[in-house]
Parts: sequence; structure tokens; C-alpha cells
Amino acid sequence: MAKHGETNKLKAAGARNARIIRILTACICVCLAFAAGFLLRGDRGLLERIGFESLIVAGEQNPGATVHGSTYSSISARVAEVEGILANDSMDSYDLDNTTAQLLNAFAESTEDPYLRYYDETRYQAFMKENSTKYGGIGVLFSEYNGLAYAVDVFEGSTADANGVKQGDFVVAIDGDRSQDWSMTEVVNALARDEGDSVIVTWRRPASMDAEGGEEFSTTLTTGIYKEQNLITEIHDQVGYISLKQFTQESTGLVEQAVSDLEEGGALSFVLDLRGNPGGYLTQAVEIASLFMKSGVVVEIETVRDGTSTKSVTSSVTATDKPLVVLVDGNTSAAAEVLAAALQDSQRATVVGTNTMGKGSVQRVQKLSFGGALRYTAAYYRTPQGHDINNVGIAPDITVNDDGEEGADSQKDFAIETAQSLVVL
Repeated sequence: MAKHGETNKLKAAGARNARIIRILTACICVCLAFAAGFLLRGDRGLLERIGFESLIVAGEQNPGATVHGSTYSSISARVAEVEGILANDSMDSYDLDNTTAQLLNAFAESTEDPYLRYYDETRYQAFMKENSTKYGGIGVLFSEYNGLAYAVDVFEGSTADANGVKQGDFVVAIDGDRSQDWSMTEVVNALARDEGDSVIVTWRRPASMDAEGGEEFSTTLTTGIYKEQNLITEIHDQVGYISLKQFTQESTGLVEQAVSDLEEGGALSFVLDLRGNPGGYLTQAVEIASLFMKSGVVVEIETVRDGTSTKSVTSSVTATDKPLVVLVDGNTSAAAEVLAAALQDSQRATVVGTNTMGKGSVQRVQKLSFGGALRYTAAYYRTPQGHDINNVGIAPDITVNDDGEEGADSQKDFAIETAQSLVVL
């Protein structure tokens, strides 16, 4: 009997020990699972392989809870996290519009797109302002380099010319406003005023286009009506000379008529002068190329949405098949570079002068839902053979520098001589 009681006691003790071991084992497993979950929550690949996708979402949900996204890869999620913390716990407050402007301006500065700009509603309305032809200007043709407006041509006899403004001068301020980097469109709109109005323009004259420094000077200018011809034609020893200042909506018709008139005047070859041309309508560049090219690609265009697309010659009927020389310089830009590259790559023209600017990009202005707009680079141009234009430019077939002598134009003279030499009698 005593022996039987002792056996029962041993069995009870064993059962208790087994329960204790099971409990301890369960606790250890829970602790290990918790530790593993903590350690593995940032390992997206492993969690996906073992079927715990829900842990990924939970681990990357930003505390601000104002947007969904990963704070490891989304700036909006990071800003939302900070915004949420401040909204819930901070004793401070902030002005939403001012903070938005500062944040987006800093964002723009941190990118490699020199044309990226945030416009608040006031600046956006000024940017989009459409000007009537009744408004005057200061006698300057503006272009844009890395998002900054500069004088690409100063009209002889204009108020700007009389006050010493020169080609290559950048706009720093208008009427003392230097709170922004002035783009070409903003400068043109700001200077479109009633004839006889006075405006103060502050300029910067750098040592080169890429130089950051340079002498600053201010000019008080009176606006007036300036109508410099967009297209100039001449004939020199059976060479038809055509100078095109910029690509407007009428440019193709003007060039086509000029070719016809010069051929009637005895032209056996042509010089198309694109020096100082800041570009303009790409469609006009394509159509002007079609006046000289019978077929082929004029330009490649790269975008995020469409990849690489092309624009080709629009007609097989050309205005002339006579020899052609294209004259370019460091201020030949954008659509003007597209035209020069198309005629060069197709071997339709000999390009003479100096390397072009290398402004082979397209900017888009996108209105924002909360007011204002964003301007950014939306596309890049490439030559028909696929060569980059942006930050590279078009290298001439024959390099001819401007000798700098006042009243002389050695580049033009050389281009005319080259055009004469291409005539086969």
C-alpha cells in the first residue's frame, strides 16, 4: 500500500514538471517569435518569402498617417510623418502657404534640373500672362540658360542698347525684385508695359555663360515699341543669305518665301544663319527642315511616359535642293539646335561656326491642385542619329570663331565662301 502511494506521488510530480516545461517552452517560443519579428520586420524580401506581407505594411506605415507609403523611399511619407507628429504633439504652428513655398523651393534646389521651379499663385499668373502687341519692351531678345534669362540680342538704337546692355547679360532683378530666379517668360511678361513706362533692370555680366559671379549694374529703361525683322535676306555672289532670329508661328512660311525669292534673284546655294536664335516652336523647326530634306527623322524626343519617339519630315516636296550652309554659335539654342542637327545628320547641310548652347530639353508647366504650378523638364531632344543635345550642343563641321573686329563678320563671310564652293556648275 505504501508503495502504491509513493508511485502516485511520483506520477503527480512528473505531470507537474511536464506542464512547467511546456509552459517554459511556450514562453521561450513567444519570446523568440517576438524577437524574430522585430529583427526581420525591415527585411522585405524574407518576409515576402515566408508569407508575412502584412508585417511589411505595418512596419512601414508612417506615424503621421496622412499618406500611405514607405518612409524609406517616399519624401511625401517622410513629410507626412513630421506633419503628423507636429499636429499631435507640437506646441508650435506654421503658415501653410509659406511653408509649402519654402519646402518646394528647397526640393527644387536639391534636384539636378536647373529649370525646376515652384510658382505660387501670384507668380504663376504672372508667368501665364498673355501680352497684347500694344505693349512695349526694352529692345532685347531674351533666351534662357539653365533657367536664367539673358540677353541674346540687343536691338540697335534701343533703350537697352543706349544704356550699355550687351549680349550675354543675365537679368538679376526687375524694379528691385530679386526674390526669384528670373526665367525668360517671366522677364518678357514683366517688361511688357505701356509705351513710355520706366523700368529698372539689374543685370549680371559674367566672364562666361557658366560663371556664377560677374559685375552687376542697374539700368533705368523706357519701354517702347521695337519691331526688329525676324527674317533678313541678302544675296552675295549667287549665294542666298537667310538670317532667322527665332522660331515663331510664321517662320516656315517666311523661310519658304525667302528661298523662292532668292532663287529668282539668281541664288545657286544658300546660307541659313541661326546664330543667336533661342529657338521657339519645335513644329516650325520640323517644317523648316522639311523645306530642305526630302525624307528622314528630324529629331528624337525622350520622355518618361513615351520613351523615345521621333518627328520626321512632313513632306517629300522641298523648297530647294541647292547646296546649304548652316551658321551657328554658342547662342544657337533649343529648336534651332534641332534644325541644325537634322540638316547635319542627314548630310543635307554643312554646319559652320562654333559649338551651340546645348539646350536640348523641353519644360512643362503643370498647374497644382492647391494653387500655383510646377515647371520642370519633361523631355530631352536628341539628333536623328541619337546623339544628346542637352549640355552637349551641336559641333560644327567647320569651326570658325568670331574674330571680334568691330563691323566685321568673319563667320558670315566664311559661310558665304563655303556655300559658293559647294556649287557644281
